[in-house]
Amino acid sequence: MLSFEQKLEVIESFPELQRRDVSLGRANFHFEESAHEKKTVVQHLHPNGNGYVYAGLIDGVSTDDKGLVNIRDFSEEELRSLIAESIRSLSVAPPEKPDSKKKKKRKPPQEERWIDANGHSLTLLFEEDLWYLYAGLNLESAFETYEEAEQYLEEEQFTRATTE
Repeated sequence: MLSFEQKLEVIESFPELQRRDVSLGRANFHFEESAHEKKTVVQHLHPNGNGYVYAGLIDGVSTDDKGLVNIRDFSEEELRSLIAESIRSLSVAPPEKPDSKKKKKRKPPQEERWIDANGHSLTLLFEEDLWYLYAGLNLESAFETYEEAEQYLEEEQFTRATTE
């Protein structure tokens, strides 16, 4: 088993990794150029020699439910190889997910006018990732999705104004 200092020497030989000291004398090493949300390659390297390497994107490597491999008993060659593979796997951008059918069924407009039976008018407007409902210049409500806003307006007895 490699000592803490020996493991540090191997890990620090990868210039693309940045050290971040954490509690109990442990250290994490981040790959800031990761094409994934995951940036931690080495996690909780402890002075007792224990630690983990992220291998969740590497085929054929047995990991825990977080994608980590315990490196306590790794040789220098095994550690160096696993870290290199981890960095390589995090360098490849994940495939883009195809649009779901739900999103394709109807693209809502960016602005709509809604009217109730008494002739009161509200404007539903999409700005900065939220749907805002205005009564004139006054903000009435904000919604995370178009469907939430639409449901609220229908419950309040409003209907879409026709644009002719």
